Amino acid sequence: METRKFDVLRWPDVVRISKHGNPAPDRRVEKSEEEWRAQLSDEAYRVTRQKGTERPHSSDMCSLFEPGLYACVCCGTELFDSAEKFESGTGWPSFTLPIKDNVVAYHGDRSFGMTRIETTCNVCDAHLGHVFPDGPRPSGLRYCINAVSLRKVEK
Repeated sequence: METRKFDVLRWPDVVRISKHGNPAPDRRVEKSEEEWRAQLSDEAYRVTRQKGTERPHSSDMCSLFEPGLYACVCCGTELFDSAEKFESGTGWPSFTLPIKDNVVAYHGDRSFGMTRIETTCNVCDAHLGHVFPDGPRPSGLRYCINAVSLRKVEK
C-alpha cells in the first residue's frame, strides 16, 4: 500500500474540521441541478444531490473487496482505496480513511433527531454518507458510504 500524504485523522480531528472548515480541494466541479439530473440515475441523484440514503444491503458493493479505488459517482474524484474497506455489518460500504485529506468534507448533521457528521465529496458537494467513531484501526473511524454515490475504479 502506498504511503499516505497526511496524518491519520481521528474522531477529534473530524469534529474539529466539521466545526471550523474543511481543507480546500484540488479542484471544484459545479453543475446546475438540470445537469446533475441528466448525468445521474434517479437514485444517485436522490442520494448525492438531495442528501438521501439508500436502503441498507441494497448493493453488492458491501461485499466487494477486490483491489481498486472508489470514486465519486458525480465528479469522478477518487475518494477511497479498497485497502481501507472493511465489512461493518451495517449494510453500506465502510472505509477507515479517505485516500487524501482534502477529498472528503465533513459537516455537522442534526437531521432526524440525531447528531452526526455528514461526509460529502469536497470537489462537487455530493452527499456520500456519514462518518462515525466506531471503526477499526488505524483511524478508529467508520466512513459509512452510500454505494450509489461511488463507482469502482480499477487500480
